[in-house]
Amino acid sequence: MVKVVNEFGDLVAVVKYNNDLDFWDGRNFSCGSTGRHLGITKLKDGRYVLIHGTDWQGERDYAEVVTDEEALDAIVSTGHTKLLEKKKFEPLKKLYEEKYLNQEVEEDD
Repeated sequence: MVKVVNEFGDLVAVVKYNNDLDFWDGRNFSCGSTGRHLGITKLKDGRYVLIHGTDWQGERDYAEVVTDEEALDAIVSTGHTKLLEKKKFEPLKKLYEEKYLNQEVEEDD
């Protein structure tokens, strides 16, 4: 279990650890930095949480409440857009479609 803090450092929840946003870097699963991991989940009140894991001695896993945009950016930047098919990420899928899809300008004939 991982403690979730808000922007003021206050404890707001405890969530199950996951590293759903990790990817294979050719040697290890990580979030792009050796010994670091990244996961995502959603609280019952609708807020999204990024889970920061570590393999480093003396450091602890932690989680933070983030905006919908920050949650979506984490999913897109790690290449895990298939997560958007899960029901709990439905609002992020809509945001993804608005923000990233259909951005090409049609040319006049």
